[in-house]
This record gives sequence, structure tokens and C-alpha cells, in this order.
Amino acid sequence: MKTIEYPTTGTCSKQINLTLDDDNRIINAEIVGGCPGNTFGLARMIEGRPASEVIALLDGVTCGAKPTSCPDQLAKALKKAIVG
Repeated sequence: MKTIEYPTTGTCSKQINLTLDDDNRIINAEIVGGCPGNTFGLARMIEGRPASEVIALLDGVTCGAKPTSCPDQLAKALKKAIVG
């Protein structure tokens, strides 16, 4: 099992906390800051899923004119978590 605290950049959220099991399935996800309904919903939707699946779904998602988003930052956090 591994835990990561990922400081976000370019978003309203400030940090993403993740716990993955030994098979890189997401056990727990917390997005600190940002729009509460969206971040709680997003965290709930990804729990139990493989990190690689979530990365494929969320990588590159933008928020308005911003070049990133909370989902994109989540994908970046997951990439960091599975690479080590």
C-alpha cells in the first residue's frame, strides 16, 4: 500500500491525497479545496478503480481557459504514485 500527498498547481484545489493498494487500485482519494460537490463526487467515483484506468479518463481535462483542472491534476498525482 502507498500513500501520496500531491500539491496541485493551476487549480482551485490545493492538494490531492491518495492511497493505493499493491495492485495500484485507488483505496482512498481526497481533493483538498476546490468546488466541494465536484471534488467529493470525483473522489467517490474513482475509489476502487485501477489508477491506470482513471489516468486514461482524466489526463488532459481542462477547466475553462485554464490548461489544467482538478481531474487533470488527479491524473498527474496518480502518475506520480504509480511511478514512485
